[in-house]
Order: sequence, then structure tokens, then C-alpha cells
Amino acid sequence: MRNFINQGVNAVLINPNSPTAFDPVIGQAKAKGILVIATDQEVTSKDALYVGIDQKAWAMKSAEWLAKTLNGKGNIVCINGVAGHPANQARVAGYKEVFAKYPGIKILNEVNADWDEAKGQQAMQNLLATYPNINGVWVQDGMAAGAWRAISEAKRTDIAATGEIRADFLKLWKEHHYNTAASVNPPGVMASALNVAVLKLQGHEFKDGIFVGQFGNAIYIPIPLIDNSNFEQAYEQVKDKPGYISVTTVVTPDQAKAYFKK
Repeated sequence: MRNFINQGVNAVLINPNSPTAFDPVIGQAKAKGILVIATDQEVTSKDALYVGIDQKAWAMKSAEWLAKTLNGKGNIVCINGVAGHPANQARVAGYKEVFAKYPGIKILNEVNADWDEAKGQQAMQNLLATYPNINGVWVQDGMAAGAWRAISEAKRTDIAATGEIRADFLKLWKEHHYNTAASVNPPGVMASALNVAVLKLQGHEFKDGIFVGQFGNAIYIPIPLIDNSNFEQAYEQVKDKPGYISVTTVVTPDQAKAYFKK
């Protein structure tokens, strides 16, 4: 960040791992007239903007799908990311809020697998061995591929579980007809932030009341949900792509104009 400031750039886009750690250097950038936009993780600094998804709402979408798929009752387990990470904490708060609305749903256990596919698989194997009466699984991002591998190896065709949006997972979804759904945390969010940054640098002014979020500096972009009803449309995006490619959406320059005054 300081190198960019010294280079005299006009804007910096950053994906921070902390909501507070970058506040001092963000303030330094602001003092030099540099626009700072965070993505993926909201920041507390009023000298920066956030363009990205609402992490809590992201979790609530797939949790709502799971609760409705289970008809509002059943035993579930949750596999989370890195303990203490702000995005993970927001997601945990999101699914807990949803499941609290369904008294018939019981959370048997919550474990952390650090957003790692192999750890997700191991966690799911352990949970299946400990809780043979599992009906549903709420799991985040890349860990879902590992969790589903464990579910398939256990031949548990009766389990509903959330999924993810990488091409390799979608190909398995198509082959095995998983009972799954995934909220999309679009990799294209950086492009969305860039489009907002360019318009701001061109002199456009944000609309009054456009900023939301816990720190009052966020522009939340839409969160798609992929389930079996729209799976084929999502699959078409990535069916010929390498396995690591993810389904994504981008707020285009024209769409980004909606955040600004005419």
C-alpha cells in the first residue's frame, strides 16, 4: 500500500484480511487524494469504500435453501472457514439467524476447516462417523467439494448439503445430481470494484444514501444463488473451463452508474 502511495497512483483496490489493520495506511492514502476500495472484507475506515457482497446475507441465502429443503426440520452440521476471520464470523451469524427461525432444525456440531478442501473432507468424514443421523450440512466455499466427496463415499444419498461454484464441483454436481445449492461470492467482485473506481475517478458523485453496512461505507452487490432450478445456466458458464474457474457475475460500468447521481 505504501509503495502504491509513493508511486502516486489514483486508486487502490484491496482484499484485506482484517477490518481494522489497514486503517492507518488507508488514512495515508486518503491524505494523498488516493481512492481506496476494499472488496470481500469490509473495513472500518471511513477513508475507504467497500464494494462486494454482504457476507452475512451470503450465508443466509444458502442456509434458507437448506432449511426449506429439509422442510424446516432435521439434524445439521456446519463446516466453517478460519476461526476468528471477520468474513467467517459474519457467515456464522447469518446461518445461525436463519436456523433460529426453524425450531425443528438442530445444529449437532460446528467445526472449522480453514477454507481448505482436504480439511473439509476430513471434517465431514469425522462428522458422519460421530453423527450417523445427519440430515443436512451447511458448508462454505471450496470445503464443499471435500464435504461432498465424503458424503458420496459414505453413500449417504439422503443428505442435503450446500455446495460451491467452481467448475470442478459443478461437473460433479451434474454427474451425481447432488441435492445442493450455493450462494455465489463472485470472483468478479474485483472487476465490479474497478468499474466503480473508474466512474468515481471520472468525477461522478455517489447518490445520497447509497452506503450501507455495519461501518456505513459499503456498496453491496447482488448475491446469486445456484440450485437445481438454475443449475444448467450456471453450468454453461464454466463447463469447458479448467476446474478452478468459478461461476461469477460482474457489476458492469453501466450497472455501476446506478450508484451515482445522474
